[in-house]
Amino acid sequence: MKRRFAAVAALVLVIAGAELVVGRGMSPGAVLDVLGGGGTATERHIFLQLRVPRTLVALGAGACLAVAGLVLQSALRNPLAGPEVTGVTPGAVLGAVTATALGLAGWDSPLAVVVAACVGGCAGAALLWLLAGRDGDPATTAVHGVLVSAVLGGLTAMVLLVRPGELGSVVQWLVGTTEGRVWQHWHLLWPWASLWGAAAWLLAGPLTLLRCGDDIALAAGLSARRARTLALLCAVALTAGAVASVGALGFVGLLVPHLAVALFGADLRVAVPGAALLGGAVVCGADAAAQASSRLIAAVLDSGRLTLPAGALTACVGALLLLAAVRRAPDRSF
Repeated sequence: MKRRFAAVAALVLVIAGAELVVGRGMSPGAVLDVLGGGGTATERHIFLQLRVPRTLVALGAGACLAVAGLVLQSALRNPLAGPEVTGVTPGAVLGAVTATALGLAGWDSPLAVVVAACVGGCAGAALLWLLAGRDGDPATTAVHGVLVSAVLGGLTAMVLLVRPGELGSVVQWLVGTTEGRVWQHWHLLWPWASLWGAAAWLLAGPLTLLRCGDDIALAAGLSARRARTLALLCAVALTAGAVASVGALGFVGLLVPHLAVALFGADLRVAVPGAALLGGAVVCGADAAAQASSRLIAAVLDSGRLTLPAGALTACVGALLLLAAVRRAPDRSF
C-alpha cells in the first residue's frame, strides 16, 4: 500500500510539472530559467502568478470532487452516486449562477460564490433526498438524481434568459475550467478543502460500515441516519468548494472513487486520501492536456486565441470510460 501511495504521489508531481510547462506565453526553456532564478519580469509573473496557482487550484478541486464522490457512493451505497448525478453539482452551479445574476457574487468575490454554491448544493441534495428517500435502491436513486439534475439545469437556463449578460460566467461554471485562476482562489480553496477533507477522513470508519448496510451499522452501534446526514453535508461542502473554484467538472466525482477503491481497497481510511491524490492527478492532467490541445488546435487552425476547457476533456473521456465499463459488464446491477 505504501508503494501504491508513493507511485500515485509521484504521478501527481509529474502531472503538476507538466502543467507548469505546457501553458501559453512561455517556452519550457523559459520555465527552467524562472525556476533557476532567472527569466524576464513577464515570464516570472506568468509562472508565479498564473501557472502556479492554476496548477494548485486544479489539484485541490480534483481532490475535493473525488473525495465527495467517494463519500456519496459510500453513504448512499450507490456506485452511480456522484456529485454530478445527485443534484449536488447542478445545485451548486445554480446557486453560484443565481448569486452572480443578482449581483451578490462573481469571480472577483470567490467567498460569496462558495456560500452561494454551498446553499445550492444543499438544496439539490435535499431535493433528491425527498424524492428518492433515504432507503431508495441504487437504480431509483440514480433515476431521481438524473431528474433532479435536469430540473436544476433547466432553472439555470431560466436564469440565463433573465440575465443573458451573464452567459460567459455561466458557461465557465457549466463546463468547468481552471482558466484565469490566481492566488486568491487558492487561498480560499485550500483551507476549505483541508477542513472538509479532514472531516471526510474522520467519517471514514462510519462510512465503511454504511457500505456494508444499515443493519450491520446498527449492530455495530452506529446511528446510520446521523452518519449519513453528516456524510452528505461533507460531500456537499467539498463539491461546493470545487464548483466555486473551477465550475462543474464532469465525471471526476463519479469515476475516480471507483479507481481509488480498486487501488487502495474498501477501507475508507486509506481510500479517502488515495482518492484525493487521484482526483488531483486527473483534473491537473486534464488541464495540462487541454492546454496542450489548445496550442495544437490553434496552430492548425491558425487561430491566435483558442481555449479548450478542462471540463470538456473530463466529460468526454469520463463518458467514454463509463460506457466502456458498462459494455464490459452488461449484466452488472448498478
